[in-house]
Amino acid sequence: MELVLTVVHLLIALALVGVVLVQRSEGGGLGLGGGGSGGMGGFMSARGTANLLTRTTAILAGAFMVTSLTLAILAGGHTRRAPAVMDGPIPTAPAAPAVPAAPAPPVAR
Repeated sequence: MELVLTVVHLLIALALVGVVLVQRSEGGGLGLGGGGSGGMGGFMSARGTANLLTRTTAILAGAFMVTSLTLAILAGGHTRRAPAVMDGPIPTAPAAPAVPAAPAPPVAR
């Protein structure tokens, strides 16, 4: 499920980047729609292209947000809360002191 959603998320991201790059900026940019200077000039009017690209961008942005939130929710379900220090049982008696090791015999020279 997560793999399919991740692939869909990446495809939406790539489509969103492509649609944003195709849009005409105020300086002309990479815009391919509208205008009489070749390209797709006869396909749609400048206003129709702007409306189509704006709606497409909004739909892709909404889908990107939905997939992002869904992936975040799915990823959050996999983490388990580590037990806190105070959640464990409280020892009732102190641990016994360590017994010192027997001294090593002297080394003969």
